[in-house]
Amino acid sequence: MISGGDGIQIGLDSQGSGPLLVFTHGWVNDRTVWNPLIQNLSTDHMAVSWDLRGHGESGTPPPGSYSREHALSDLRAVLNAVGRPAVLVGHSLGGYLSLAHALDCPEDIAGLVLIAAGPGFRNAEAREEWNDAVRTSAEKLDQGPGVEEISMHVDSEVIDHLTDISASTLVILGERDKRFAAAASLFSRDLNVHESVVIPDQGHMVHLKASDQCADAIRSFVASLS
Repeated sequence: MISGGDGIQIGLDSQGSGPLLVFTHGWVNDRTVWNPLIQNLSTDHMAVSWDLRGHGESGTPPPGSYSREHALSDLRAVLNAVGRPAVLVGHSLGGYLSLAHALDCPEDIAGLVLIAAGPGFRNAEAREEWNDAVRTSAEKLDQGPGVEEISMHVDSEVIDHLTDISASTLVILGERDKRFAAAASLFSRDLNVHESVVIPDQGHMVHLKASDQCADAIRSFVASLS
C-alpha cells in the first residue's frame, strides 16, 4: 500500500525485474485482473499493478473525490513509489488515464500500451450518453457512493490533444470489441502507433481472456523501445 494524491491508501503490487511496466485497470475491475498477464511478463520485466480509488484494496473517499485529476494524482504517486520513466499499460479507463498522464508528464513515459481504450468524446451529446450509461450501470453495482464519477467524462481535453503525445504506442483490441474499434482507428491516425494488434475472437476483456497473446505483443513492443 502507498498513499495516493490526497492521502488515501492505494493498493499496489510489484513483481519481477527489468523494463518497468505500470498497469492501470478499468472501471469496476481491480489490479487482480492483470494477474495472468503479469505472471507472463514479470519473468523479464518489472510489472507494477495498482487499484484505482474506490476499487480493490484502495480507499473509497466520499463523492466528489473521483475526478480525472484525483485519479492522475494517484498514478503520479504510484510512479513516485516505483520509478520512472515507465511503459504505461492501460485497459479501458486505465488507457484513457495513461493518455492523460502522457499529456501532463511526457517525461514519465517510456511507451504506451492501450488495451481496449478510448480517448473520450469531442461531442457533448456523446459524452452525456456515455455518462448516462455509466450512471445506469453504477446503480446495479456494489460500489461506494460517487465511485462512478471516475469513469465519467466532463470535457474533450484528451481527445483534443492526442497529436501532442509523442510516445511510441502499442494498441491492442479484441476483434469483437466493436465499441472501441473506432478509437483504435483514431489512435492510428493521431498517435505514434508502433503497431495495432487485433486479437481474434475476443471482446473487451482481451487482456484477461487472451493474456498470453497480449503478453507476446507487449514483450515485442517493449523490446522495440530499447
